[in-house]
Amino acid sequence: MKRPKKIAISLCFALLFIPFAPQYALNLSQKPSSISSTSTSGEKPNIVFLISEDNSKHYMKLFDSNGVDTPHIQNMAQNGLVFNHAFSNSPVCSVARSTLITGAYTIRTGMHLHRKIALAPMPEGLEMFPAYLRKAGYFTTNNFKKDYNAVEGEDVWDLSANDATWKKREDPKQPFFHQETFTESHESRLHFERALMEEYSTKDDPNHVVLPPIYPDTPLFRFTMAYHRDKIRSIDEWVGQKIQELEKEGLLEDTFVFYFGDHGGVLPGSKGYVYETGLHVPLVVRIPENWKHLVNVEKGNRLNGFVSFIDFAPTALHLAGLAIPEQMDGKPFLGPKIELHELETRDETLGHADRFDEKYEMVRSLRKGKWKYIRSFQPYYPDGLQNNYRYKMLAFEEWRTYSKDQKLDEIQQSFFQAKPVERLYDVERDPYETKDLSQETGHRDVLEKMRGRLFEILLENNDLGFIPENVLVSEAIGNPVEYGKSNHDQINKVMEINQLAILPFKEAADQLGETIENGNHLEKYWALSVASCFGQEALVLKEEIENLLDHPDHMVQLKAIEFLGLTQSMNPFPALEKLINKTQDPVEALIALNTLVYFKDHSDYPFILEDLAFTSVPLNEEVKRRLAYLKGEW
Repeated sequence: MKRPKKIAISLCFALLFIPFAPQYALNLSQKPSSISSTSTSGEKPNIVFLISEDNSKHYMKLFDSNGVDTPHIQNMAQNGLVFNHAFSNSPVCSVARSTLITGAYTIRTGMHLHRKIALAPMPEGLEMFPAYLRKAGYFTTNNFKKDYNAVEGEDVWDLSANDATWKKREDPKQPFFHQETFTESHESRLHFERALMEEYSTKDDPNHVVLPPIYPDTPLFRFTMAYHRDKIRSIDEWVGQKIQELEKEGLLEDTFVFYFGDHGGVLPGSKGYVYETGLHVPLVVRIPENWKHLVNVEKGNRLNGFVSFIDFAPTALHLAGLAIPEQMDGKPFLGPKIELHELETRDETLGHADRFDEKYEMVRSLRKGKWKYIRSFQPYYPDGLQNNYRYKMLAFEEWRTYSKDQKLDEIQQSFFQAKPVERLYDVERDPYETKDLSQETGHRDVLEKMRGRLFEILLENNDLGFIPENVLVSEAIGNPVEYGKSNHDQINKVMEINQLAILPFKEAADQLGETIENGNHLEKYWALSVASCFGQEALVLKEEIENLLDHPDHMVQLKAIEFLGLTQSMNPFPALEKLINKTQDPVEALIALNTLVYFKDHSDYPFILEDLAFTSVPLNEEVKRRLAYLKGEW
């Protein structure tokens, strides 16, 4: 097993943080003041969100020189603003959309896991933002996708259906908020059969498309790229149709039209991952002539200030002249008193990825200016760990086949290997995040600042990713925000435990051993994960870890099994079989099955399905997916 690289630190993360220069500072917890509409008529602007599924900014020439022409969206840009740095905070649908509708970090609200096993309630004192617009007199419509990980209130939409439209309001003078999703660019559209390659002629010659360096250069990858580029063109046609509808009704110059992707792209290694291709979305906002006085930036500009999905709800409310609820984490980026010079100083965005269908991992990222810092909390899991839905894509499956056949170069192969605990990239020079700078001494200062800033943000938000999902569902889901607040000190403690993974093992060993022996259940869980990051070096703790194989907490047992399997100390399959059969919690079973699939596909232990007798596995949909994969039925 390839062991992740480590980097030394001399103090805990709280002492490591050295603030950036003032001109780059951004207080993410600062709340904007409520501002009234500047309209003298008492009317309010219309607002439309046009959302395309599964496309990052990399496919449009408006944002990337290798992208396709999108004339309708480009026309929007000429009559509005282009945001060069717009980001989803999560690279997958339900989490990203939960962020959009709440204006809050899902790691704080308990909505950070995709797909939801249990819905989280809205935080106390917060409603989904269209509810505020509706109370202020707006007609609110959604066509059609929601996919929220939160319990939706009754007052959010006037209409939400596949035929919902602003046209159904009774009073033609009533302001409206309309949200609509284009689904033809969704990942599922790339689940085609090979016969399509012979039947369908892409607009771009596949031989001439530019492939990112992370992919093998094969006819299948080239066709997949060309085929998806045609979907981008379809997005543009759809946007043009919606603009035309507004224009025909005489509403265009009274309507702010936002076009953006619901998270990053859909080619392998994008959706579900905190790389730029998973988080960096296209965003163009058309500014209506009759309401341009609300925006203190001239039309036709490109803005470099960072905006992310936590900011969209506050922006819509601000444009409507409404107060921004205290529970929202974002700040408006358009509207009265939002000045260009202030907007352009915004240069941070948080990214996070956790469970993705049946696949578990916990990764956090911080983009600050040109720098990208990625922290993996279970780095021994490779990015390419099995996820049934992902591998329906032929290109995804081919990538894995090439990996097994040793046909990939070092960059392409890294997707199927263990990762460093932390990584640092200069994404201006390295847009596909292929050259990790974390071990270069010349970047030590940047690395430490980024590390400290990320952990500061996670602690400010009581990151519930540090709570295993079985605990989240059984103890926290009734009020995740309050649970995070009441467990703030505990989360801080486990964050400090995770920082041991960055130290040389000889500096971390004593505290790690002490925690494994005497910590509470959650502390042991994370200390064992850190021990797995060190791999063979941590075998001096083998005896203490073996003693935990009969620990009363099943997740502590699981992490002990994981460590002993990773270090070649025991065959993990019999112990995993026993654990999966004895738990009565389907979430515990799912987490354990994630580990079992990891060892099946990424270790040298012989896996013989007939040797494993799954007799009483508690089921949910995700557990069924894992069992189907193990049985070869997926």
